[in-house]
Amino acid sequence: MAARLLLRSAVRAATTCRTGPVPALTRSMAAGGIPTDEEQATGLEKIIMKATKEGKDPYSMLKPKQYTGSKADPHLVPSITNKRIVGCVCEEDNTSVIWFWLHEGEAQRCPSCGAHYKLVPHELPH
Repeated sequence: MAARLLLRSAVRAATTCRTGPVPALTRSMAAGGIPTDEEQATGLEKIIMKATKEGKDPYSMLKPKQYTGSKADPHLVPSITNKRIVGCVCEEDNTSVIWFWLHEGEAQRCPSCGAHYKLVPHELPH
């Protein structure tokens, strides 16, 4: 009996006239494409991506800009207070660090090598 039902459904399928092509089954991602990182991001990741698009570096993740260290172009040191301790490795091969306090206002010199540093205000992103 099962064979008869199977044969009957096969004959019906072969003799039935179809009006158009059978639509192919598609996955939902294939219809709209794979979402981008910006579309999938949420929470803190989305805030960081948005700030990066605007040219900001909210959590100091990028490499800092190189400055000459002269009085006209001092190294900028961000701080949330009016002073910060700074460590200067005066020469490339030097193994010791010269530590000194940097206060807001004019650029200050390293006591050992003479490189200039300036304290700049920094706002926390959250």
